[in-house]
Amino acid sequence: MSLGTNFELMAAYNQWMNEKIYGAARGLEQTELAKDRGAFFGSILGTLNHIVVGDTIWLKRFAMHPTFSIALKEVVDLPSPNKLNDILFEDFAALSERRAWLDNHIICWVGTLSDDDLNVVLRYQNTKGVPANRRFSSLLQHFFNHQTHHRGQVSTLLSQAGVDIGVTDLLALIPDEGLK
Repeated sequence: MSLGTNFELMAAYNQWMNEKIYGAARGLEQTELAKDRGAFFGSILGTLNHIVVGDTIWLKRFAMHPTFSIALKEVVDLPSPNKLNDILFEDFAALSERRAWLDNHIICWVGTLSDDDLNVVLRYQNTKGVPANRRFSSLLQHFFNHQTHHRGQVSTLLSQAGVDIGVTDLLALIPDEGLK
């Protein structure tokens, strides 16, 4: 599997899992979504906001590269989060809309990446202003891993609230190629 195909699979998995997580969370009352459950970002709502914050920060960084600027223009126009624990949306419906919007942009953008794009070294600054220079393919791997990590936390928080989100394995999206 090529790197590009791998990242397309990761973008599809990201969207699929977000639909499952948000669908499961949709059945909870606002007070349950906002209830501090002792997680790093406190609540289900806090953790879901953090994933959107992280995605927004990374996509804005990715858009700094001239090859990506057009495909990510609408993301660049979003307000920049100030902190990793920003609550961008108190309202779950608005958060859900932003999540779906981001996922659609991620899928479309990742589908345009070439091998040359994936080998670019991206120069950026972290949230504390520290400069970094890292290979884009490695950053994209981090981007998807970050989402998976925090969605795992959300699935635990949902379980604590009595909600089962069902199958979460990437394997569910990998086609069975059978013996031919």
